[in-house]
Amino acid sequence: MRTLALRGGARVAVVAAEWHDAFGVVTRGRVQLELRDGEPGPVLGRDAGFWLRGTGVRALRNPGRRTARVRVVTPGAGTATCQSTHPVRQWRNDMNSMNDTGVVTGPAPGRTGRTPRFRGLVGTGLAATLAATAATTLAAALARAAGVGFEIPESGETIPLAGFAVVTGLFSVVGLVIAVALLRWSARPAGRFVWTAVSLTAVSLLPPFLVGADTATTVALLGLHLVPAAVMIPALARSLRTRSVVG
Repeated sequence: MRTLALRGGARVAVVAAEWHDAFGVVTRGRVQLELRDGEPGPVLGRDAGFWLRGTGVRALRNPGRRTARVRVVTPGAGTATCQSTHPVRQWRNDMNSMNDTGVVTGPAPGRTGRTPRFRGLVGTGLAATLAATAATTLAAALARAAGVGFEIPESGETIPLAGFAVVTGLFSVVGLVIAVALLRWSARPAGRFVWTAVSLTAVSLLPPFLVGADTATTVALLGLHLVPAAVMIPALARSLRTRSVVG
């Protein structure tokens, strides 16, 4: 019998030699099963028992912040040492076995198994970026049609519609990069992303007051800062929650 400790956000590949005919019981925290294709699987709570033979599970991950522990019992170790105060709940999924040879091997060296999740997040982010850029440019066009000049006295220039599109697209991509980084390194990517994005949005509301524009332009610029935030933040936060499976 051995005990596997997973720190918050840690990921451990399933190695054949270590899990052959072994039975695991979560004794502390929660453990998420990572499936063969890199997608997040079920999250097992305390006293949940599982076998990994023939399941298509290739890694164990701690989706929480506190250390999780798994007690691993091999056939020769006996079952008496794996007692719990609650009935053990078992999990097995032969639907993902895909003609396994009997054990699940770890991923190739250097691979994290997160590529599918990153692709999904990037796809969502790029779609949200296009939507945010279109919405902001349309809002700017409507404001200009209503009489807002978008003149900046300090430079003597007028902000063109293309300028709104370029700036919105640029900062939306920056937000996507932040989301990808948090998914990779944070145990709570969705919550941290919302906090970071809202903070940056609040900071971005300061420049319109500093350029010396008239009231109409200032108000319009404030609104145009909020439009992409209203599109990007919910979309990326929802995608992060789906892919991190953090409760």
